[in-house]
Amino acid sequence: MADAFLMALELTRLRQRDELQRDLRLLLDEFAQSLSATLQLAAGLDIFCQGAKRLFGADRTSVWIHDRRARSLVLRASTDPEQGPGAVQIPADDPMSPAAVAMRRARAEILAGASGLGVEGEATVTVTVPLRGCRRALGTVVFEGVRVEPGGEMDLLDRADELGRQLSNAVENLSLLDDVMRSQRELEDTFDSIAHLVAVFDRLGRIVHVNNAFATRVGRTREQLIERPLTDVIGPELAAWLAELANEPAQPGGRAPVMREIVDPVLKGAFMMTVTDLLNPEHERVGSVIVARDLTPQARLEAEREELRKRLTQSEKLAALGQFVAGIAHELNNPLQGVLGHLELLRVTGAFPKQLRREIQTIYREADRAAKIVRNLLVFAGSRRVPRRAVSLNAVLQKVVALRAAACRAADIEVVRHYDEKLPRVQSDPLLLHQVFLNMVMNAEHAIASTGAGGRIEITTEVAPARRMIVATVRDTGCGFEPDVLSHMFEPFYTTKEVGKGTGLGLAIAYGIVQDHGGQIIAANHPEGGAVLTVELPMKPAIVGRVGH
Repeated sequence: MADAFLMALELTRLRQRDELQRDLRLLLDEFAQSLSATLQLAAGLDIFCQGAKRLFGADRTSVWIHDRRARSLVLRASTDPEQGPGAVQIPADDPMSPAAVAMRRARAEILAGASGLGVEGEATVTVTVPLRGCRRALGTVVFEGVRVEPGGEMDLLDRADELGRQLSNAVENLSLLDDVMRSQRELEDTFDSIAHLVAVFDRLGRIVHVNNAFATRVGRTREQLIERPLTDVIGPELAAWLAELANEPAQPGGRAPVMREIVDPVLKGAFMMTVTDLLNPEHERVGSVIVARDLTPQARLEAEREELRKRLTQSEKLAALGQFVAGIAHELNNPLQGVLGHLELLRVTGAFPKQLRREIQTIYREADRAAKIVRNLLVFAGSRRVPRRAVSLNAVLQKVVALRAAACRAADIEVVRHYDEKLPRVQSDPLLLHQVFLNMVMNAEHAIASTGAGGRIEITTEVAPARRMIVATVRDTGCGFEPDVLSHMFEPFYTTKEVGKGTGLGLAIAYGIVQDHGGQIIAANHPEGGAVLTVELPMKPAIVGRVGH
């Protein structure tokens, strides 16, 4: 009878163990399915906590995960509604925390002195289960208020250890997956942050990967480019060079990176191309990486730097020459004024023989011409101060055109005007601007006359709001500027006219006036023929300025 009773008890215990093992497998399966569906540990741990609480008959279950960076244990899931995920953190080396102490144990433990009474008054214990990964601690599971039958401690700990092992595997795998995904994101971010165009292609020339810069330049998405032949999105010269490299015999250990500067019409620019082989573990070439460094901004910067250097050189030359000219002009101006004064007196009084009237008029005219040259020299040298006021550039140009209208008609020159009617006024002296544009228009007339036929002068005014500049251009249909003329045309006394037909001061004076206004004057040849002179003046006001340098 006693043997039968003991056998029945053993059968009952075995049946209960089998049921617990089945329930444990079901819980772990549910936990695994949750992880597979979301790849999010938080959602799976909530399911795990609720199921483990039922399975172990605990009053409360919590999962603590080790944060290696913060060196702390973070509560990631709990059946206690008052404790949300992440709400509690404890130092990982806290000797007073059961979770922190248990994390470094090898097996599950029933804590001594942690017994208590359950909700129905029966005796309960606290069980801690360490979560261990490969050579590192992952965290701890804590069961509080667990009811244990006498003699059932070992069975309880075995089940807790099995649960801990399964959960440890899942946590470590997700942690490794998270590390891999984070590394992949960092690699992608780094790859896409490269400003150069980068493309990876296989031995057949098919695109394997590109960065954002490459995809943007060719106007396609990354997905549209994968598996396409690289030759579909590059120019013929680059394609021929890559084909030449692909046909070269393989070299042990791979070929050293090769470089070539190529202007690609498809990629739209000049690039320094660098091609590097991709090798497999056997050091065989399986593809290549091409990096295209855009040289267009560099070339533009070099051109701008050269232009600034030329302007600085021009300004320095004019400044030095201006000081020299100012001294000479002042010395010449005094005797010239004396000559003109006496000639004017003779003209008024008539105190000279009548047969000398023509000669006196000629002397006066030439002396006055010399005085004007001196005044121009003083303007160029910057020794005159003039007040400035709001001036309409369109009105100044209109007066210049009216002044030259008869000469243009006689030379069969058509004058076409394109004025911006809303052009802001500039702070200047109208006579100074009149002198600038008169020189420009007369220069255009002479250029057209040199062709031996008629032509056209186009005068345009507009606003460049981005740079806050007012722009005026004078274009002619003449023969344009020779390259050697362009580099010297704003220098004083430089002229291409015959001796006696020009002083070489017109454009030099215009240059000085415009520069004194904080603007610039630019000479260039028009793509369709002829020359273009452009004046840019700032819109900011100025009250009194010094003309010249």
